[in-house]
Amino acid sequence: MKLVRHFLSPLRRPRLSAAQPAAVPRLRLSAPWRVIVPSLALALVPAARSAAPMPATLDLKGAIGFALENNFAIRQARERIKEQEGVVVEVSAREIPNVSADGAFQLNDKSIGQGFPASDRGWQINLTASQVLYSGGGVRSAVRSSKLARDAALLDLQGVINSSLLQVRTGFYEVLLAREQIKVQESNLKLLQEQLKTTTDRFDAGTVSSFEKLRAEVAVANAKVPLITANNNYRLAIEALRQGLGLTVNASDAPQSVPDIVGTLDYTPARFELGAAFNAARAKRPELERLSKLAEAGEEAITTVQSARKPSVSAFGGWAVRKGTTDSFGDSNNGWLLGVQSQWNIFDGRATAGRVTQARSRLEQTRLTLSEAQLAVEVEVRTAYSRWQEATELAEASARVVEQATEAVRLANARYGAGTSTQLDVLQAQVDLTTARINQIQAYYAYNVSVASLRKATGQSDEFVAR
Repeated sequence: MKLVRHFLSPLRRPRLSAAQPAAVPRLRLSAPWRVIVPSLALALVPAARSAAPMPATLDLKGAIGFALENNFAIRQARERIKEQEGVVVEVSAREIPNVSADGAFQLNDKSIGQGFPASDRGWQINLTASQVLYSGGGVRSAVRSSKLARDAALLDLQGVINSSLLQVRTGFYEVLLAREQIKVQESNLKLLQEQLKTTTDRFDAGTVSSFEKLRAEVAVANAKVPLITANNNYRLAIEALRQGLGLTVNASDAPQSVPDIVGTLDYTPARFELGAAFNAARAKRPELERLSKLAEAGEEAITTVQSARKPSVSAFGGWAVRKGTTDSFGDSNNGWLLGVQSQWNIFDGRATAGRVTQARSRLEQTRLTLSEAQLAVEVEVRTAYSRWQEATELAEASARVVEQATEAVRLANARYGAGTSTQLDVLQAQVDLTTARINQIQAYYAYNVSVASLRKATGQSDEFVAR
């Protein structure tokens, strides 16, 4: 929630005082107006804005910051909060006096004119203020329900931020993964080309057969295929990251659709406990808190609907002007009026009972959704924890394999140069090294994604945002 308040604070900051003349006295606002005025200021903030400029370079922290301001899902969630603020203002308006003015002027035949003497025209002006005195608790429950719905919208924003930033992190890691795969495949192709050159030189010298040369040529040709695939994966990862960032570009800028990505896939061990993860998820997941707020709002909605069975009482007062005995406006009659009015729907054909049944059913559906979400969160935590365990073991094992495969290639080349090994042994060692390097970077990618997924599953904000 601290993150949500941070993003909403610029919107909630009063903006009207700077435009007021210095001579205007400061007003002491009553409790309802202290809710309405900031909300009105929030609603007046223009929604449209130009696209953010594309930075030249982008690291992971910069990508997270850019997405916070430009990701479309996050921006839509912020708009839903402003929409809910408007609902609070609308419902809260019933707690304060409402003032209305109306007037009428008419021309008519004297035979149907009202008053004495009869006239062919008439006019009236009314200024009336009304205040609800009693509504069976419907007004207060409606206000509380709208405020709970607003709180739920705030929690929805937090959940959207967590999900969107996880998407951005995963997309950023996918770009790094694809880039590292390109490097591995390029390195593999370079080594195989060097091996082909050595074999060709030996073939020309007559020390190896044409079969050895042909096998080296096939190995080089086969190595180009995964390099082409890696380059395409990199392009696709770039587009997926751009979508997560909310980075829009012109058609003319399509070749340079994102900044230069800065960063590497590293393995930084982290520790998690399954029991603590479950406790954190139950306490911090904004999705669960949001559904809990909606359940409370549903309980208030039942009270609001049930209030229709009770009478409502309102007080009114005002000033009225009526046509006098002459057609001159100066001779009009005027005076004040004050009164109380009440309404009670004694029998409405069981319409209220039907609405109460609907409200109770919606509340029960929300409670069931909350229970379902709690189960889903528990499964998500357990799944994320299991994937983190697997990724940790793979990351640790892959580092040792790369060291062994690198040494195997060195020994194979040395033996082949000494004539005690075949070319097949060298090619097989090179294939094993390439596989080990690819497995390592994939393990590092999986580990970083699993850590981010586990943090999100337990309700924690992104580590750059949390700081």
